[in-house]
Amino acid sequence: MAVFRYRPAAMRIGVAREIKPREYRVALTPAGALELVRHGHEVVVEEGAGVGSGFADEQYAAVGARTASVDEVWATAELLLKVKEPVAAEYGRLREGLTLFTYLHIAADAPLTRALVDSGVTAIAYETVETADRRLPLLAPMSEVAGRLAPQMGAWALEKAHGGRGILLGGVPGVPPAKVVVLGGGVVGFNAALIAVGMQADVWVLDRSVDRMRDLESMLNGRISLAMSSRLQIEEAIADADMVIGAVLVPGALAPKLVTREMLSLMKRGAALVDVAIDQGGCFETSHATTHDDPVFEVDGIVHYCVANMPGAVPVTSTKALTNVTLPYVEAIAAKGAGRAIADDPALARGVNVTAGKITYRAVADAHGLPYTPLADAVPARV
Repeated sequence: MAVFRYRPAAMRIGVAREIKPREYRVALTPAGALELVRHGHEVVVEEGAGVGSGFADEQYAAVGARTASVDEVWATAELLLKVKEPVAAEYGRLREGLTLFTYLHIAADAPLTRALVDSGVTAIAYETVETADRRLPLLAPMSEVAGRLAPQMGAWALEKAHGGRGILLGGVPGVPPAKVVVLGGGVVGFNAALIAVGMQADVWVLDRSVDRMRDLESMLNGRISLAMSSRLQIEEAIADADMVIGAVLVPGALAPKLVTREMLSLMKRGAALVDVAIDQGGCFETSHATTHDDPVFEVDGIVHYCVANMPGAVPVTSTKALTNVTLPYVEAIAAKGAGRAIADDPALARGVNVTAGKITYRAVADAHGLPYTPLADAVPARV
């Protein structure tokens, strides 16, 4: 007697072109597209989506993907892959029956949150996919990239021509290096400290975990100074800092405001703040999101660098790093359907921020004062 095994139908997977200013990344490389095509899925890539990352339309076609217009990609995809959150011009394309898989950061974006809720879309955020051991596997590579970029961009902001103090990060013989203070010792903070040390700065990292500080001391071979983070310690550290990097993350929630406007008066004129947490509202009270076209602004004599898509500046690196970690989850959703994939994987389930018109991630609901619905109660059949 023959045994028949159920195999879900092939899924149509769309890859949208990013339209956020100076966003050059794409959510899927041709190598990733090939893996999905090999498993029988249809991959439809928006025309020109990969150009900014060095991937021509012909490279996707060569592996069996198809290129199409923006209207077709959004209207026909069952699973839509992006890098950044939908912008206002894309809100009207959100629809019931679509699963959106991208970075969302909606705790800091009330209009997008409302658009997602109203549309009926299932929105899975890369940044809140979380494993049982509290790792954030889809956020980590972009945190690594942003952390490594932070000292580089902060050094640029410190140049006199850009409003900074006019100090070289590493100094020269006979002239001391700049002091760099990193607030937070997680993935962003470690990578920021790693590069700042490599640029020969005097690096301080503040964190609230003694165990994490022990790890950092070991990983960086004792080349940084470490201190327990508190308001008083932050005030003392930033008073003689040339650069302060905000690297504190609360998954899916608004970032804590660690440096207030009042505290700016303690700092040297022309010092630079680099807010890597700006996607989540920023950890400096005076921060607001900027773009690669206009990256810095000044408040009370302090230069702020608050670009909301920092890794977009290095798309070739960022796109490959992103696909490396997202592809296994994309493959699971494509093979099983979104509902079964979410049911089978608690980490992926934690990524669901909105479904069936309900907010299913508590930190997002709390940030906007809106009702929270546990995922299991949010009409599972619609996921």
